[in-house]
Amino acid sequence: MALLTPEDLANMTDALVENDRLITELTTYSLDGLCRKIYGTAPAKEKVAIIPITAGGGIIGSFSESLLFTVQHFGMDGFITENTDVAGWYEAVTKGADIILMADDLAYIAHNLRNGKIAHNQICTGRIYAEILCHAKGGKDGGDDKDVLVLGLGKVGTPALETFLNEKFNVYVFDVDSNRVNEIASQYPVFKYDSEKEPKSFFKIFEATPCPDTISESVLKQNSIVSTPGIPLGISDELIEKYNVRVVQEPLGIGTLSMLYAVFDEK
Repeated sequence: MALLTPEDLANMTDALVENDRLITELTTYSLDGLCRKIYGTAPAKEKVAIIPITAGGGIIGSFSESLLFTVQHFGMDGFITENTDVAGWYEAVTKGADIILMADDLAYIAHNLRNGKIAHNQICTGRIYAEILCHAKGGKDGGDDKDVLVLGLGKVGTPALETFLNEKFNVYVFDVDSNRVNEIASQYPVFKYDSEKEPKSFFKIFEATPCPDTISESVLKQNSIVSTPGIPLGISDELIEKYNVRVVQEPLGIGTLSMLYAVFDEK
């Protein structure tokens, strides 16, 4: 999780609450309700342990506290281990943890010790942010909401496009790496998006890049929905206001809840 900084997490708690409200408005499902629907699982009084990890870039300030807020906000029992790394794992297990949350520079995972399930943040984040768009209701300007634009085809964008394809969406893809676009197009039934050759605007846009201003005015419709785990935000405040864009973006909690539901037992 080296891309996150304490500044990214400064307003995480407020952002999670506001995004939960927006997701409910867009989909009619609360965030945990949507996770129940897509994963077919439910919490069953599992105790969640958050283990700070010092490897690589080290511990990100307020990261563990943000995870604990997410766990407790959605009604689960959780705690942060006093020890780090292996000692933290030992502490978590001896204190009766059922699920472990931990992250280093390369991976952020949830591991259910009870059933053996394990979930990776990049995959679960891509899926939940895509599912939000899949379930978002089309208004008067969203009649073609089976079209979706995916910007960024990395480790988050690829699980997202797989989710859209599973839900029978027409998926248009773009990445600054043209070789990656060609690779994806050879593996999946997607459309390469070219704003110059075939300009097109979208009601639903998924953005997963580490760059600002990736969403241009030409792809927007009035009342477009942008679902983006990307940091920084890929659309300007001016375009958000001009097109009344609804933006789902929060740095950590949405993906974390998706991970937890991915490892819960089936209902």
